[in-house]
Amino acid sequence: MKNLNKNTKIIVGLSGGVDSSVATLLLLKQGYQVEALFMKNWEEDDKDGYCSAEQDLLDAQKVTDKLGVKLHTVNFSAEYWDDVFAHFLKEHKKGRTPNPDVLCNQKIKFRVFLDHALSLGADKIATGHYARIAKKNGAYQLKIGLDDNKDQSYFLHLLNQNQLSKSLFPLGEINKIDVRNIAAENGFVTAAKKDSTGICFVGERNFSEFLATYLPKQQGDIVDEQGQFIKHHQGLAFYTIGQRKGLEIGGGFGKSGEPWFVADKHIERNELVVVQGDHTLLYHQTLNTSKPHWIGTPPTLPLTCSAKIRYRQQSQSCMISQNNNKQLKVVFKQPQRAITLGQSIVFYDNETCLGGAIIEYRSS
Repeated sequence: MKNLNKNTKIIVGLSGGVDSSVATLLLLKQGYQVEALFMKNWEEDDKDGYCSAEQDLLDAQKVTDKLGVKLHTVNFSAEYWDDVFAHFLKEHKKGRTPNPDVLCNQKIKFRVFLDHALSLGADKIATGHYARIAKKNGAYQLKIGLDDNKDQSYFLHLLNQNQLSKSLFPLGEINKIDVRNIAAENGFVTAAKKDSTGICFVGERNFSEFLATYLPKQQGDIVDEQGQFIKHHQGLAFYTIGQRKGLEIGGGFGKSGEPWFVADKHIERNELVVVQGDHTLLYHQTLNTSKPHWIGTPPTLPLTCSAKIRYRQQSQSCMISQNNNKQLKVVFKQPQRAITLGQSIVFYDNETCLGGAIIEYRSS
């Protein structure tokens, strides 16, 4: 059978992890011309070992050496700072909780990397994301990955038609266990490597300490739902809705031994509101959004669909309509726990990711 892929050049975003390693191998087996590119997007004298770029590059080189694939390297640190991290800091300074991984995909991996790969002669790029791309009636669709535990469509919902047309997700129909088995069978140094977490390209670290190097601490009051003072906080930027760890509220407060959670932020008073247990103040049924993005043709509203307000959440039934300010209003069938301003809400029609928006306001 004639190999229809042999004249198509793919450049894989190779992170030095197991997913992109296996994605590279699968593309080779499918007969594509394959090269790889390692992106460094964070500049830091990393004495504490949080940022693993140096080791990741070594691992990426070992994988490409084994596969006989050319490895390019590039530094997008300036672009990452301007397009992702500056926004990240600005949002935290307002007491909101942004999602840098979503913006990183839109601005860096599928824009700056894509443009650079095309300049190197690539026809398309590929990544190790667990998602799928389909085409229907001439339009590209973003589909969820078949591994429910690893589906990453939530982080990809800001992609547009051009970006999807130039991208491949080789792992979309594979589960993570099989990916690790493939890596082990092929002797990849990345086979048992721990999945990366933390901030996109910045790595795992003590978040409060990291943020404090960029934002000043602004002490304020932690209060309960009645407004009674409990203790001081170091700045609203260092907390997120639903947070439990790090509050350090002892058993001398409250009427029960249940843990405390962040329920709200009063920005104008610099107050952090906390509640005990699975409190009703943690739940809201309605939210408003800004900056809606639709992957395909914008749907006719109102629309009944499902949505996620955070990664790994099960999709929840909801109704989307448009309010007087031309923002989206989303009403869930059931109240949702810890709706967080600044986070992304992502919409789905069964297995198809429709797009998403930024959460601006919530109400009961």
